[in-house]
Amino acid sequence: MQPISLKNIKTYPLSERISKVSIRNFALRCKPGSTINQWLEGIPDILGADDLKKLVNRLAIAARDKRPVIIAMGAHTIKTGLSPILLDLMERGIITGLAMNGAGIIHDTEIAMIGATSEEVETELFEGKFGMARETGEFLNNAIKEGAKKGDGLGYSVGKSILSSSFPYTKYSLLAGAARMNIPITVHVAIGTDIIHFHPNIDGSAIGKTSHLDFLIFAKMISKLEGGVYINLGSAVILPEVFLKALTLVRNLGFNVKEFTSADMDFIRHYRPLTNVVKRPTLDGGEGLSLTGHNEIMFPLLAAALIEKLEMGSKKQQ
Repeated sequence: MQPISLKNIKTYPLSERISKVSIRNFALRCKPGSTINQWLEGIPDILGADDLKKLVNRLAIAARDKRPVIIAMGAHTIKTGLSPILLDLMERGIITGLAMNGAGIIHDTEIAMIGATSEEVETELFEGKFGMARETGEFLNNAIKEGAKKGDGLGYSVGKSILSSSFPYTKYSLLAGAARMNIPITVHVAIGTDIIHFHPNIDGSAIGKTSHLDFLIFAKMISKLEGGVYINLGSAVILPEVFLKALTLVRNLGFNVKEFTSADMDFIRHYRPLTNVVKRPTLDGGEGLSLTGHNEIMFPLLAAALIEKLEMGSKKQQ
């Protein structure tokens, strides 16, 4: 068999080809003394760097136009030390709503209680001591039961209880901060995933009642998302699923939630955030963005760029 001949191959001029990357998109050299936004303008207009620029701009527009900015977060966000930055954005009126999974209330409460959290699972699991710290289960289960009696959601119930406690580090609590600032904070629980579910004072009906109410409150937040920004911050399964269900619920009820920006921020790309947050919700409008990297680096960078951009814009108006 003779090899195929290349003699009659058809080519065309390089100048006529459509190229996806141009020197117009290249990075600029970093100058000493640059501001965060000067640095941001100098990074490439390519892939993740372009998504970062877009997200900063969309957040700035949403904040200026008083549109919703909702952060749905995994508990890892608290364990990587991001609570002060989130609280700052809440106090500035930028974050208008928070959602977390069941583990979030555990780490947030322990931070308020003793200024520390996140036990050594491998060590404690061997002796059957993992998750058995008494105060965590007692406080949270009692707070949830009390909230259920009052008809409150789970997030507000725990936040209010932390606020009324004498914990020494309450100022670091997202739940307490949200309750103090009257910012909706919802908690979405999967039964059996959290350590407080096997403490003696557990009340499954109270958890179900308060967490389902939080889902309805979360759906109300999503119903107002038009023109706003939704960020999935480090939740691989629970919050992407909750978001998708809340979105279909509010669209079924006739709410116009189409033109918004959704973003997933995590150190690896997972199926559900990519599908349920970035792609599916924005098929008919809006835009989905992905920022892959360590939250403890990426989110402070995002927040710093956003705050600087808003303050610079405010000075120009003056």
